[in-house]
Amino acid sequence: MLAVYGPFNYNGRYTSDSNARFDQWLAQKSTGSAIRHFEDVDRLAAGAGFELQGDHEMPANNRLLVWAK
Repeated sequence: MLAVYGPFNYNGRYTSDSNARFDQWLAQKSTGSAIRHFEDVDRLAAGAGFELQGDHEMPANNRLLVWAK
């Protein structure tokens, strides 16, 4: 199992204005920090042999993504 919690962009878009502001704050802290795109993370997981089992809405515009091998 692989589970990842946090904010994600979908179809290249923020899911909320607060996530857009959070992403800008992350970018100011470190050039490698950012809200990740769901599609990119899913592609990486699939490349490692994982299949998406769930995409769950969580508090504060976060998600819980769950994959299994």
